[in-house]
Amino acid sequence: MIRRLTLSCLALLGAAALAQADQGNPMLKTIEAIAFGPNGLLVIGSGSQVVTVETGDTKEMPWSKTDIAGFDKLLADKLGTTPKDIEISRLAVNPASHKAYLAVRSLKSNQYVILTVDGDGKVSEFSLENVKFERYPLNVGKKAVTKITDVVWAGGRIVAATQASDVFASRVFTIMPGMTASSFYTETFHTGHNKIETKAPILCLMAYEDGPKTQIVGSFTCTPLVKYPLDDAKPDVKVKGTTVVELGQGNQPRSMFPYEKDGKKYILVNVFRKFNKNPVGPSADWVAKVDYDLLKETVNVDDKALWRVDPKGKASVSVTDRAVIAPAYFGVVSMAKLDPTSALVIRDDKGSMSLRVLPLP
Repeated sequence: MIRRLTLSCLALLGAAALAQADQGNPMLKTIEAIAFGPNGLLVIGSGSQVVTVETGDTKEMPWSKTDIAGFDKLLADKLGTTPKDIEISRLAVNPASHKAYLAVRSLKSNQYVILTVDGDGKVSEFSLENVKFERYPLNVGKKAVTKITDVVWAGGRIVAATQASDVFASRVFTIMPGMTASSFYTETFHTGHNKIETKAPILCLMAYEDGPKTQIVGSFTCTPLVKYPLDDAKPDVKVKGTTVVELGQGNQPRSMFPYEKDGKKYILVNVFRKFNKNPVGPSADWVAKVDYDLLKETVNVDDKALWRVDPKGKASVSVTDRAVIAPAYFGVVSMAKLDPTSALVIRDDKGSMSLRVLPLP
């Protein structure tokens, strides 16, 4: 749905370098985050820039190969190396074709490539050698971006969560396609830390639309889910988030997405357990299933936000049963929504990786 630009949206188009439209190789030194916009538009976070690439990949293909064992070896073979010499840094699914895109790094050369996997399990390289692309620099004056932690398409625009070198380390950029990048700071109450923080970067993003308003949901280490307004944000100001649930201390989110099942909406959050003590199950990698309606909370927020578990086990916090573990997803190190009923996941099989299609829980 095409939205009419509001004055507040126009205000977000602040002072930054214009997007550079071009054809050729964008010459990316890193690939830190990937996501998709409409019509197969690939969004890449790379260092201090966002690059969009027209993939032309819009023909839908169903998945017949639902379990690929030794997936890391399959990728390594494609690159002429071994599984121990690659890092699968990101996974995204193109909603136009259902093809999977993976950002893969060679640990020997520190080179990044994008590999694709189709529904038949065929692995190919998505070449950046001669593509139509647009480049969006993210630096604003002397305030350098040091890392892009995630990108998402939200309300007809690109949103990039970054870690910046200025006094407020958590900076979020919004980009209207073909125009300029503008940014704001985030202020967040970290329930697990019991304090307001401005320096912790958002690690993963999700779009959230509440009526006519477009918002984003961010997740951090130790692991609050927080919503931020986009439509009313102004360049270079602090935007206060609303913390709606705490998934537990000692955890690090990797990806998340919304879905609907049996007429009810949920959020699936892929989490890595940083601390070995108090594990949540048989793997350090686990997934939380969160009631989507928690995003509508107005009372139990910030310092009163609900917890998935009581960290001290002595009723010191308000615990909710609306954020639970998804047992079938233990061992999942990366995931993306494949279609309305399933997710595509990379699972750690204790020695090798597999690619699987799992039903949404």
